[in-house]
Amino acid sequence: MFFTQGIWPWVLFNAFVVVLLALDLGVFHRHSHTVSTREALIWSAIWIGLALAFNLGIYIFQGPDLALQFLTGYLIEKSLSVDNIFVFVLLFTYFAVAPRHQHRILFWGVLGALIMRGLLIGVGTVLLETFHWIIYLFGAFLVFTGIRMGLQKDEAVHPERNPVLKLLRRILPVSQDYDEGRFFTRHNGRLLATPLLLVLIVVETTDLVFAVDSIPAIFAVTNDPFIVYTSNIFAILGLRSLYFVFANVIHKFYYLKAGLAVILTYVGVKMLLADIFHIPTALSLLVIAIVLALAIGASVLRVRKSGGETGNKQKEPTASR
Repeated sequence: MFFTQGIWPWVLFNAFVVVLLALDLGVFHRHSHTVSTREALIWSAIWIGLALAFNLGIYIFQGPDLALQFLTGYLIEKSLSVDNIFVFVLLFTYFAVAPRHQHRILFWGVLGALIMRGLLIGVGTVLLETFHWIIYLFGAFLVFTGIRMGLQKDEAVHPERNPVLKLLRRILPVSQDYDEGRFFTRHNGRLLATPLLLVLIVVETTDLVFAVDSIPAIFAVTNDPFIVYTSNIFAILGLRSLYFVFANVIHKFYYLKAGLAVILTYVGVKMLLADIFHIPTALSLLVIAIVLALAIGASVLRVRKSGGETGNKQKEPTASR
C-alpha cells in the first residue's frame, strides 16, 4: 500500500483533521477565555507532536525520502507562518478584539485556511503536471518575494484598505459591539453582522495572501500533493497556539523577517535550478534550520544587549471600533 497514493489517505487524513478541530472547539475551547502562555505552549507541543508522529508514520510506511520531504515542507511552512503572527497582532489591536475572543477568530480562520490552501495546492499540482515551465515562474516569484521582504522596512497594516472589507461594509449592516464573541446578532429584530465577522474575513484574506508565498515554497521540496497538503495543514493547525505563545514577544525577533527572506530566496533558487542541479532535500532542511537558528539567536542577543525590554501585553479593550 502506498501511503501517499489513492483516495483513502486523503479521506482518512481529512477526517482526522475534522475530529481534531471538533474536539478543539467543542470540548477544549467551548467557552471563550483568554489563552494563557502555559496553555498555548501545551497546545503547541501537542500540534508539533502530532506532526512528528505523522512524519514517523510516513517514514515507516513510505520510507525516509518522503518523510524528509514532509519534515522540510513542515519546517518551511511553520517558519513562514510566523509572519502571519505579526499581522494578526496588528489586526486584533486595530479592531480592539478582546483576548478571550481571539481564539475563536483564529479557529474559524484556520478552518477557512484549510479549505483555501487545499484548493490552491490542487491547482498548483495540476499546473505543475501540465505546464512544467511554471516551476520557473514559481521560483522567480519566490526569489522576488524574498528579496523584497529582506529590503523593505516594516510597514503598517491598514485593514481599512482591505477591498473585501470595504465591500462588506457597503452590503452588510454591522452592529457597534461584538455581542460576546458572536458573528451575527439581532437588534430590534434586524439581523446584523458583528465587527468580529469583519475581523474573521480580514484574517482569511490575509492568510490567502500569505499562502501565495508559502505553497510554492513547499513545491520546491516535493511534487507529491499529499506531502505538500499534509505538511501545510499541520503547520496551519498549530498556528493558533503559536500565536498565543509569541503574540507578546514577536517584536523581539528583530532578525526573523530577514531569516524568512533568506529562506524564500533559497527555495526560489532551488526551483530555478531544479532541471540543472538537484539540491538534496536533506541539505535544504539543514539550510532552513541553520537560517532560522541564526535569525532567532541573533534576535535574542540583540534583546539582551538592549536591556531585554518587554513588550506590552494585550489588554481587554474598553471599546470596540
